[in-house]
Amino acid sequence: MTDPMIPTSATPPETPAETSSLPPMVRSVLNQRRAILMAVILAVGAFWITVPMGKWQTGLFGAIGIALGLINHVLTEHSLLKMVESGDDVTRKQYAVTSLVRLLGISLTAVVLSVVFWPNGAAVLFGLAFFHLIALVLTGIPLLKEVRKA
Repeated sequence: MTDPMIPTSATPPETPAETSSLPPMVRSVLNQRRAILMAVILAVGAFWITVPMGKWQTGLFGAIGIALGLINHVLTEHSLLKMVESGDDVTRKQYAVTSLVRLLGISLTAVVLSVVFWPNGAAVLFGLAFFHLIALVLTGIPLLKEVRKA
């Protein structure tokens, strides 16, 4: 017997009817397939560059920063999905508070790792910043395409 909450096929469900039966966190992760792929490529790239130089610790902390960026990206999607599906009117203050708490947790984790494992730990901040830069560009490309159509 299969669990109805877990898709049985290798490809994720594509139609809204199929995805609406999944828990919000699973749907948030499925919606961010491109970001997850990008994070894996960036983390592998961090190791690919640093290991031959004998600085695998720097690559590890860079990959941790990229993972923190991915976590923030998925949690942002999850937060927005929950707010939209709740049907309640979400005030700017509620949205700002949830964003602040999420960003504070991610930033505090990155800074603590950076300070505790200095100087290699500083790569956490670089990995986090680099992920956000690439995610911003990848998010902006579809928006620019839409603007050109209009």
